[in-house]
Amino acid sequence: MRQRCTALCTLLPGPEAQQLAIYIGWLMHGTRGGIAAGTLFVLPGVLCIMALSYIYAGLGHVGAVAALFFGLKAAVLAVVLQAVVRVGGRALKNNAMIGIAAAAFVGIFFLGVPFPLVILAAGLLGWFGTRAGSKMFQVGGGHGRAAKNALADADSLLREGQPEHARATVAMARRAASVWLALWLVPVLTLIVTLGTDATFSRIALFFSEMAVVTFGGAYAVLAYVAQQAVGNYHWLRPGEMLDGLGMAETTPGPLIMVTQFVGFMAAYRDPGALNPMLAGTLGGLLTTWVTFTPCFLWIFLGAPFIEGLRGNKALSGALSAITAAVVGVILNLALWFALHTWFRESVPVRAAGLSFGVPVPASLDLWALVLSAAAVLAIFRFKVGMIPTLLACAAAGVVLHLLGAVA
Repeated sequence: MRQRCTALCTLLPGPEAQQLAIYIGWLMHGTRGGIAAGTLFVLPGVLCIMALSYIYAGLGHVGAVAALFFGLKAAVLAVVLQAVVRVGGRALKNNAMIGIAAAAFVGIFFLGVPFPLVILAAGLLGWFGTRAGSKMFQVGGGHGRAAKNALADADSLLREGQPEHARATVAMARRAASVWLALWLVPVLTLIVTLGTDATFSRIALFFSEMAVVTFGGAYAVLAYVAQQAVGNYHWLRPGEMLDGLGMAETTPGPLIMVTQFVGFMAAYRDPGALNPMLAGTLGGLLTTWVTFTPCFLWIFLGAPFIEGLRGNKALSGALSAITAAVVGVILNLALWFALHTWFRESVPVRAAGLSFGVPVPASLDLWALVLSAAAVLAIFRFKVGMIPTLLACAAAGVVLHLLGAVA
């Protein structure tokens, strides 16, 4: 049963951990069980991120609070590097996979290729390469290793075989598609018709709905795309604020993708229209969460009954392996982007010969940010300190440095 759960959730876009929770609840107790499991899985994170967003928007300019986030985001780089090593160790098993990862990094960092195109190209390469008989793409795939371990207890509950309510029928698939598509897209279309496509709430709904469809590869890969769009395109956040949001998500319960709620909150908070900024931020954060996680219920309730037809598909497995390799390059791009905006206060854009990337200004180096990042890297990689203790220690160090007058 564990293999069925991971097989389906690996094939689907969106947050895999959320989908696993929905799938297990659905298998055990039907649709109601899936709704309960999926909702309760993210609810603590929703509440925590909302509370931290209020503090950040209202008190983020206060010295001690700003110093806390200064230390937190300096440590985030070590966490992202850990993700590069973890995913790379699983995915880069041969030269073809290494080449895909390198091409993905160059495409995103130097050429500005959009994340969805990188994932699409990698998936097609793996698909057709496997169909052509190549063995290079049969190295395993998926969003992450944790999901495989997370279902060990579920095996004892679900046993083997599929419960009667999980048998696939056309009527059930039609009903699931109509209900969950409506729950997902009717609010989006209502906002567009009512406010127009240029309104902040409409842009939030459209962007994160798009993200829910193209987010293969896990949270860290998705965050590179979110950072690129939220900071560089929509200007909802500054680079350092994206790092602050990631630090929040790393230290709160729930999946890492909850950082998107912070992005939606700040986007609406800064462009509230006629609303109170805090109220607008609250609605923006909740809207982001809705369009990010509602599609998970659609994918599971629609696709889960047909999982048997997808298991053992070698071409699909090859596509997933290539996507996972590309994700390594995407996460490496995210790590470098974070480093540039954490260690340096200024960077200058370089655009020449089709290339487009940022180069840091050496004189703007923030020495204390570099020191805290190095300490976090040593703690995680050399001394095997856990992620949460490392993040909390660096946050505390940021406050101490503020009290000593070393950082503003």
